[in-house]
Amino acid sequence: MVFEHIAINVKNIKDIKEWYVVNVGLNVAIEQTEAPFMTFLKDSTGRVILELYHRPDEEITDFKTKHPLTFHLAFVSQNAEKDKIRLLDKGASFVEEIKKEDGSHLVMLRDPWGMPLQLCHRAKPY
Repeated sequence: MVFEHIAINVKNIKDIKEWYVVNVGLNVAIEQTEAPFMTFLKDSTGRVILELYHRPDEEITDFKTKHPLTFHLAFVSQNAEKDKIRLLDKGASFVEEIKKEDGSHLVMLRDPWGMPLQLCHRAKPY
């Protein structure tokens, strides 16, 4: 099997979508304009990776209360330090960063809604 996407029930689909498109470089693959407002986002390779939808009758995770290792979105970064500074300027908040002996640099942030977002600059890409 091949991974298709992960789906997240959120309140502010429009704002979250716009933030990830403008600041992380995702693109809208398809967008439903009526409830449950399913919006599929693809990365720069053109692969759909994330679905945002809104079902108020189901639990909406409060990511601010969860440890970022419980769930996070991880993206390849060519320069984690530069991307960290840029995203902090756009409303993200800092959680932690790790600089590994092999030269990898991992930065954990939270987007403006509290969802954990990791920047991964790996010395040896997986």
